[in-house]
Amino acid sequence: MQTQSKIKVWDPLVRVFHWTLVGTFLITFITEDDFMSLHVWAGYTVFFAVLIRLVWGLIGTQHARFSDFVTSPKVAFQYLRDTLLLRAKRYIGHNPAGGLMIVAMIISLLLTTITGIAVYGAEEQAGPMAGWFASHSLWEDVLEESHEFLSFFTLFLVFVHVAGVVIESLIHKENLVRAMIDGTKKAN
Repeated sequence: MQTQSKIKVWDPLVRVFHWTLVGTFLITFITEDDFMSLHVWAGYTVFFAVLIRLVWGLIGTQHARFSDFVTSPKVAFQYLRDTLLLRAKRYIGHNPAGGLMIVAMIISLLLTTITGIAVYGAEEQAGPMAGWFASHSLWEDVLEESHEFLSFFTLFLVFVHVAGVVIESLIHKENLVRAMIDGTKKAN
């Protein structure tokens, strides 16, 4: 029986970041208005996790750096086309479509958390943006609707991301969820 060699791909910070986002985004989505303190603290956790990931994307390990996986949209869409034709190239780190998804999710999460902080400031007069917005229902409505839209848009991106992970795992006969847990992938 031959065993496949494994290589380390995802460092601990990337994995902790990933699973922290999974848990805290789920908490924020479930708690919404019912458990405001938990919702707010989970939202702050998402915000600071994304900020840490942005820094790690510049100075981190090889496959954590944005320079390793962020490509042009043209390259990402070519990869998606090749995936649909079941001939997509395997990547050790993130593939071009995964890189595009990471950028989209980071932007969406930042906008979601910033609008959440703004809603908290406008409606509850609490948090770092307390007092930035006059107590006017128009601001509260605009911020609340923006935050809600971005939350659902982020959830949509999560579903697309999970579908991509499943498809990629099937095409390349590789368990990408396990790889994000233990940090390793098969070498070839």
